[in-house]
Amino acid sequence: MTNATDLIAARAYETSTSSQNDLHNDHASALRFITCGSVDDGKSTLIGRLLVDSRAVLQDHLAGVQRGGEVDLALLTDGLSAEREQGITIDVAYRYFATETRKFIIGDAPGHEQYTRNMVTAASSADAAVVLVDATKLDWRNPQLALLPQTRRHSLLVHLLRVHSLVFAVNKLDAVEDPALAWLHIQAALAAFAQAAGIAVRATVPVSALKGWNVVDAQPGWCGYQGPSLLQILELLPNTPADTQLPLAFPVQWVEKFSSSSDTSQGRRVFWGRVATGTAAVGAEVQVFPSGQRARVAQVLDHVRRPHSVAAGLSAGIVLDREVDVSRGDWIVAAPVATSAAAADDDFDTPAPQPAWPGQRELRATVAWMDDEPLVAGRVYWALHGHRWVKAKVRQVVHRLNIHTLAEEDATQLEPNAIGHVDLLLQEPVPGAAFAAARVLGSMILVDTATHKTAGAVLLR
Repeated sequence: MTNATDLIAARAYETSTSSQNDLHNDHASALRFITCGSVDDGKSTLIGRLLVDSRAVLQDHLAGVQRGGEVDLALLTDGLSAEREQGITIDVAYRYFATETRKFIIGDAPGHEQYTRNMVTAASSADAAVVLVDATKLDWRNPQLALLPQTRRHSLLVHLLRVHSLVFAVNKLDAVEDPALAWLHIQAALAAFAQAAGIAVRATVPVSALKGWNVVDAQPGWCGYQGPSLLQILELLPNTPADTQLPLAFPVQWVEKFSSSSDTSQGRRVFWGRVATGTAAVGAEVQVFPSGQRARVAQVLDHVRRPHSVAAGLSAGIVLDREVDVSRGDWIVAAPVATSAAAADDDFDTPAPQPAWPGQRELRATVAWMDDEPLVAGRVYWALHGHRWVKAKVRQVVHRLNIHTLAEEDATQLEPNAIGHVDLLLQEPVPGAAFAAARVLGSMILVDTATHKTAGAVLLR
């Protein structure tokens, strides 16, 4: 587990090649992070403390979130009437704030098991996650204390979703009799869990969201901790690197027609979407999936229609050098490349070019199951991959992950909020890849064909 002080010294993102002003004005440097963990661990209060102590909240806004004459920090993010009435977080609330060093977009994720799907949605686009741990809910006197199930579940989901940085924040230590002992035992339990689960943790920090200790301003010596505050750690976390080194993969989201143009030297449609992998550049030879038609990129437009190359993670419009049949849900991918394998002995057969992203129908995947109905073999769902819908049949539930022991157990079904491995059979092929190699190509969602509810998050293996 990385020491927080070492994180400060290492300077997690590059500042040597750009000034602090350039970094502050660059939207790409904004850190998207979520707070997650168990119910009532203080996630909304922590975000409220970050906003208030960093002076990102106006006085009239503070006046509107008071209860009994005191500011209720949790109300700064709990915007739904049901959330305010029940005192819980239901949906993900996003807030923006900035310091002199960094810009932030915060997602306040719910802690209840029944809203795990909302937490997964928020984590899928996050650069970092702060997992809160409530010290008052744990047997902090016990050196072998057990963590709460949601702490373990959310940490595992963050890890599976390839969230680039994970930080543990041990909250409410001000409410226990011996904060130093509680911090020692809880930190050790978190470290042991992370090591057993193979989770890389950027830092672990003791905080009091209610009093503001170690949230924005460091509290040296409290609980025996001498490291930086949570905000100082967040300011130095890196953004998630885009998959720019891989071959081009571009899911088509929208087709814009300008057929009235008299220019016939190139195609007269713009294919809009967000580059999944690689870089969209003029002159690149591409292939349309699934039709297999070949073409060359004649023009690339960015999100404000300026002509230049666009890298993975950014929106683009692509114009091809000729008219080809491309619709929403299709993929524009790098053209197949010839292999270096030797020709056959008869000298007539040459190796067939290998597609950059071959189509697949049989998939092995990790599933975070979020539907109320269990996942069982034989069920058919709609699968959304990129912007393409295909039917998917569950061939087999391979095993279920026990979040308490981290053991892979034999299973015939996955209950709500369970994590497991399954085999899927698609009605049509998709250009899939392992999620560990390519986030967009390696992910899809399953949707119930009858209720149209999002049933599961699928990560290809």
